[in-house]
Amino acid sequence: MGINKQSDIAANIQIGPTDAGMVRIYIEAEGGVELPLDFDPEEAEEIAEELRAAAEAARLMASEGSKPKRR
Repeated sequence: MGINKQSDIAANIQIGPTDAGMVRIYIEAEGGVELPLDFDPEEAEEIAEELRAAAEAARLMASEGSKPKRR
């Protein structure tokens, strides 16, 4: 499945620190899928930066899509 392909799979996500000093992204999806992903704090900050950059790119794409196209 590619990043731009939509899916009907529902999932819950939780993010928080672990007692081992890691940052855990925990994903629970339909069908009993549980995916704990642990990152050191530096990796977690890099992921946060990527999320912010992707959010900004998505905002730009959405705003460009709402503007009338010039001919």
